[in-house]
Amino acid sequence: MSNLYIKEIRLMRDNIDNFGAYPFSLPIIKNMNSIELSSPVTFIMGDNGSGKSTLIEAVAGAWGLNPEGGTKNFSFATKETHSMLYEHIRLTKGVKRPSDSFFLRAESFYNVASEYDRLYEEETEIGAKTPFGSRSLHMQSHGESFISLMKNRLSGNGLYIFDEPEAALSASGQLGMLRIMKDLVDKNSQLIIATHSAILSAFPGAVIYEANDTEFVKRAYEETDNYMVTKYFLNNKERIFKELFE
Repeated sequence: MSNLYIKEIRLMRDNIDNFGAYPFSLPIIKNMNSIELSSPVTFIMGDNGSGKSTLIEAVAGAWGLNPEGGTKNFSFATKETHSMLYEHIRLTKGVKRPSDSFFLRAESFYNVASEYDRLYEEETEIGAKTPFGSRSLHMQSHGESFISLMKNRLSGNGLYIFDEPEAALSASGQLGMLRIMKDLVDKNSQLIIATHSAILSAFPGAVIYEANDTEFVKRAYEETDNYMVTKYFLNNKERIFKELFE
């Protein structure tokens, strides 16, 4: 834990006036005290609407990253829909400070790519280039642009926060992302990832917190809903189709 940039995410409960208002009304936020980060890779998992992305967004905001994605230097806001949860959490920081940080958010990645294009157009007169050379992220497929950003922009010694990165990736693309994650961890990086992926969450040594109906619970990989449902489906396709379609 001494090498981690963030060691704990704590909800400042005494600073919250109304737990009946969103996002504090979400059961997992209402019942949250703290989440300990004890591994270079932490996964936040849970069903749709559970609040995992809300928490990830708040961690990024509390670190000073743009809630739509990008770095601390990205200040654009296409539409401000993020919650104020980031104002009510405290990040317990480690001794070391990262030299890099980035928030990769699947649902607003298009806006991040557009911001990179805008910055490139403003700076081309002095010969500047994007971290992707002269090829815009918009000139690549959704999945290719995700992988391109991870390979070319994330330099290591960094804190990287991802919200559902598998949304753009094929199964083979997710395997490629596992390789990138390993390289980043080897370069003294810390990753905090919200995901539904049974592939990504298998990363060796990762700690997984899964949202149940009321709270975040630490789970072994094989105990997570995504793993168990995926395994059951693959082993029982015909039975499931019969139940669903008849």
